[in-house]
Amino acid sequence: MNVIPFVHEGLGNSSYLVASGQASAVLIDPDRTAQRYLDAAEARGWRIGAVLETHLHADFVSGTHEVAAALGAKLFVPRDAKIYLPHQGVAGAQQLTLDGLQVDVVASPGHTPEHMSYVVRAEAGPEALFSGGSLIVGGAARTDLIAPEMTEPLTRAQYRTLTTAFSALADDTRLYPTHGGGSFCSAGAGGQRTSTLGEQRATNPLLSFEDEEAFARWFPTTFPAVPAYYARMRAVNQAGPALRRDIAPPPLVSARDVEAVAGHATIVDVRPVEAYLRGHIAGSLSIAFRDAYAVWLGWLAPEDAALLFVTGEAPLERILDESLLVGYERFAGVLDGGMAAWEAAGLPTAAAPLANATEGRRALREGAAALDVREPDEYQSGHLPGAVHIPLGQIPARFMELPRDRPILTYCGHGERSATALSLLERAELGPLINLQDGTEGWLAAEYALER
Repeated sequence: MNVIPFVHEGLGNSSYLVASGQASAVLIDPDRTAQRYLDAAEARGWRIGAVLETHLHADFVSGTHEVAAALGAKLFVPRDAKIYLPHQGVAGAQQLTLDGLQVDVVASPGHTPEHMSYVVRAEAGPEALFSGGSLIVGGAARTDLIAPEMTEPLTRAQYRTLTTAFSALADDTRLYPTHGGGSFCSAGAGGQRTSTLGEQRATNPLLSFEDEEAFARWFPTTFPAVPAYYARMRAVNQAGPALRRDIAPPPLVSARDVEAVAGHATIVDVRPVEAYLRGHIAGSLSIAFRDAYAVWLGWLAPEDAALLFVTGEAPLERILDESLLVGYERFAGVLDGGMAAWEAAGLPTAAAPLANATEGRRALREGAAALDVREPDEYQSGHLPGAVHIPLGQIPARFMELPRDRPILTYCGHGERSATALSLLERAELGPLINLQDGTEGWLAAEYALER
């Protein structure tokens, strides 16, 4: 069996192309950047004949529609997902024969009510378990994404999935989860993406629980924050997203025309932090293009916003792919010539200082307030003295907790999230604003202490 993983580091997710050595392949949990799967299959002489979904995804737009439209592949989706695309619904204990692969469908609810996992067998070699979020390396995916009143029953279902669903499988069964380290869908995962059932039985703390009541009380306390866009992704995936070929690309917009376009668009500046702070369009949202770009765009840009991009060196096609991945399909334009054209036109720019650790400490001693925008576990591991803690995703709802009578020093772990926070504070007319260069890493490198 050949298994080709595709990892999106920013989302913390994996999808898989699986073949038995024949001319056809099966694709499992693809995201919307579908061309990479098509290219990988073509390079190996494979044709993708079937797509399997383990569950309705809340953290990205699925690529099943795109692949099916391109290739006519058959879609196999959990029966209770109730998607509106042509598909075959699958249920637990069902067996499928797909392109030389034998597939057993295993009901594995918990992360979602409809969740299914797939045990895939070829003529030789160990079995492979494609577990979605039902079992991941070092943990399992969260159970609170449907509705508050569903969290406890789903957590109990997750406990039963962990204790019984895969118990008949051998220790050498290869484990290929969809969720993993870095995913806001997961809890307890490290950096390792794949494993074996034997390794997880020996090391995964969730598999050592023998008390359902204790598990039901404890497991929901381990979940990270929920990105705002998760609430709308399941419905998008049920309905089936628009095809890439039907989405209009962004036009070039001259500097002089930006003001007219910006009235009905969100300006997203994807340049590196240093470039944004040196000079940017006032009111623009800074999200430096990197692995985590899509998560923060989905979390902070208004739902269904038309996006107007200020770009730097990052390829526009990749920016569009990542924006589409979290459901943004309306592109108002791209600033023609970038900020250089804006400045050449004599248009006003906003700027903010980037302070190194010594300058940042001096600002705090002179009365600035420190704002820590990291997640709670990061803050608890050590923060700047006296820092106010508001995670980045919560800032739009918690402006009133910040002072308006003194400067604010924003910081995170490296500097990108805090620049995004700074752009949100600028739009709320707070400040003066300062961004701490290299965040807590720079602070510690200067041998300054953190509070705990």
